[in-house]
Amino acid sequence: MPPEADGPEVLIVGAGPVGLTLAHELIRRRVRVRVIDRAAGPATTSRALAVHPRTLEACHQMGLADALVARGRPVIHFTVHARGRELIRFDTNYGKLPTAYPFSLMLDQVGTEEILRERLAALGGAIEWGVELADCAPAGDLVNAELRRDGRSEQITVPWLVGADGSRSTVRERLGLRLVGDATQTWLNADVVLDAELSRDSNHLVHTGSGTVLLVPFPDAGKWRAVDTGYAGQGTDPEPVRRRLAGSLVRGLGHQVAVSEPTWISVFRVQQRMITAMRSGRCFVAGDAAHVHSPASGQGMNTGMQDAYNLAWKLADVVRGHAREELLDTYAAERIPVGGRLLSSTRTATALVALRNVVAPVAMPLGLSVLRAARPLKRHVEHRIMAGMSGLALHYADSPLTYGTADGTAGVRPGHLVACTEQDAARHPGHRALRQALTDPRWLLLLFADEGAAVPALRYGRTVQVRTVVPHESQAGPTLADPDGALRQTLGVPPGGWALIRPDGYLAAKERRFGAAALVARLEALHLFPDPE
Repeated sequence: MPPEADGPEVLIVGAGPVGLTLAHELIRRRVRVRVIDRAAGPATTSRALAVHPRTLEACHQMGLADALVARGRPVIHFTVHARGRELIRFDTNYGKLPTAYPFSLMLDQVGTEEILRERLAALGGAIEWGVELADCAPAGDLVNAELRRDGRSEQITVPWLVGADGSRSTVRERLGLRLVGDATQTWLNADVVLDAELSRDSNHLVHTGSGTVLLVPFPDAGKWRAVDTGYAGQGTDPEPVRRRLAGSLVRGLGHQVAVSEPTWISVFRVQQRMITAMRSGRCFVAGDAAHVHSPASGQGMNTGMQDAYNLAWKLADVVRGHAREELLDTYAAERIPVGGRLLSSTRTATALVALRNVVAPVAMPLGLSVLRAARPLKRHVEHRIMAGMSGLALHYADSPLTYGTADGTAGVRPGHLVACTEQDAARHPGHRALRQALTDPRWLLLLFADEGAAVPALRYGRTVQVRTVVPHESQAGPTLADPDGALRQTLGVPPGGWALIRPDGYLAAKERRFGAAALVARLEALHLFPDPE
């Protein structure tokens, strides 16, 4: 059956944070979507708890960051305890990772999803709860799908389908895509209220003698997520879990800790798995449907939302006829390597959090004592931690959408995120204007024109916003004022050059000299169509 003329252009399976991000961005780009979820309604418990800086930068472009920050709790430290002592407190070091959000935002997944649903509804989007995908199959330029609701079956045909339906993805299974990797340790999550002398702007890793307990603060007063890495199948009854956590924390912290009965308990296997393809015909997978990570560094939800953000603008440009379908091949080309790097980093984080090596109780205090005394080394370690956890160091330098530097390594390198600190945005008009310009869902072309130079018209207005960077405010066409040259210096583009920034905020290319023919050739190589005559 052919799709209805005014029917959905994209069927999204799953209304968690990944599916909601995708739906929001597609609707923002005027793509018709249908969102289904087999659950009876929104989740009431949260697996994910952290929203990291790279995700917040994307949420700023989406118009959501302020709402998230207002509801969450910033965390800027990581403190290690053992045998009643605070061994070390790691601080944040974003010195080489500019962001307006230099913290991890502790906001339970339930809260993140609520904000996404509210904004999706404001755009006219809706979620169909209790609707399950029973089957799907690519069929040339379409996708056939079978939906089930209340025992009734519905056969539909849609142009595109995206599976954001979690680690037990029906979409992944029907497409024959396999998760490759392993599952190792068994951990326990418990949400509890603690009466303890612990700073709430920090995560706390407590070595208990036989394992560790990782404590992560909720926004709610006194509430913590306790991750017990020493769980050994002792059961999940709330009272025994409470007593076990209390005893472990007393041993590690060296003082009495009052622990409430858990409001939520989950036992899970720590998995490190990913697929080797994220597309089959006109079907895609994103988030946990494509990769499953250890919760040690809180990457799962963030990586999934970034998958969705990466796919959304590409799919929208293709659906609206603004780009060739080859643009969609770059989704897997960019996100599969990211998933692979994250598997490696989360394996390391898992080992560090669990501390199951038999010499850890002796070696750890000695090593951290040396690190605490060596300030430059400690700052280097803090930078490495932030680079791995924040997502800001992830880049697309090897992407088919990335082209070489304009001036060696000066300024932001192509393939890397274009961002600035909140202080830079307040201090420099160019940075402030750029942050606003990046909320436009199109590509952004910055022309650093020589004073008085004529700017040629480009027939790409549907997909590319063009801003001429000038040293002062101007009424002559769409300009971006950079009076102190801070933006030009940050990007490393001389007068007369240009920079092209993708819709997701990554620098695609920059050149020292402007040439209309060369620029048009570059846009064509990026699979973009010019506007109709």
